[in-house]
Amino acid sequence: MSDRHAIVRVRHPLKMRPLQVVRVVRLTPHMVRVTLAGDDLHDFVSASPDDHVKLFFPVADGALNLPTLGPEGPVYPEGVEPSPSRDYTPRRYDAARQELEIDFVLHGEGPASTWAEHAAVGDRLGVGGPRGSMIVPRDYDHYVLVGDATALPAIGRWLEEWPETIPMTVLVEVPSNEERQVLQRDVRWFVAGESPGLDEALASLPLPPGDTFWWVATESGRARAMRSLLVERRGIDKDFVKATGYWQA
Repeated sequence: MSDRHAIVRVRHPLKMRPLQVVRVVRLTPHMVRVTLAGDDLHDFVSASPDDHVKLFFPVADGALNLPTLGPEGPVYPEGVEPSPSRDYTPRRYDAARQELEIDFVLHGEGPASTWAEHAAVGDRLGVGGPRGSMIVPRDYDHYVLVGDATALPAIGRWLEEWPETIPMTVLVEVPSNEERQVLQRDVRWFVAGESPGLDEALASLPLPPGDTFWWVATESGRARAMRSLLVERRGIDKDFVKATGYWQA
């Protein structure tokens, strides 16, 4: 890959932040936006749209048993149930207000979805990271963003944070039409199980002229298949493709 398209990876000081819920908004029937606040956000940095933080949730008795972050990773206090954790994309950070927005897909199971479904002002949550950012250069001729509902927070950031003069094609699959969101640019929406599907659309998408960066975020096995489709079947330079599994079936 030429220097012209070099991805820059930056590391951030790893910090654990106990935060409090200050707003909860239901965006769609199965997507809720939770706004967190706290003084510990004063030095929060998220340099890339697809960064992730680790969220730590209260245990059954409501306690937030957070780890300390050592060189070997998180270390939990002895004798207590560790707070379960999951990775999430920071949807938006407001430095002036010291507020962090996280969007949750409500899928009916697991500590994150269960917590988000019942989240209320005053609830507490631990946030660790981001540990680092992968900064994609803005010197490609075109960008294609492909994802399912779990990718919407990252895609939303791409569309808000990047200049509208940068050409982007956006393909998003949601469980139903009710799960569409109003985003900064036009999006081609697909409904799971309906035809044409997201995979079919990606396979037949005309290749934009010049160099294109392809960003894919879906279920892990599907993301691998989409990467294979782009690199092996469509002949796209593997360095121009980033395909990430955001969840596992």
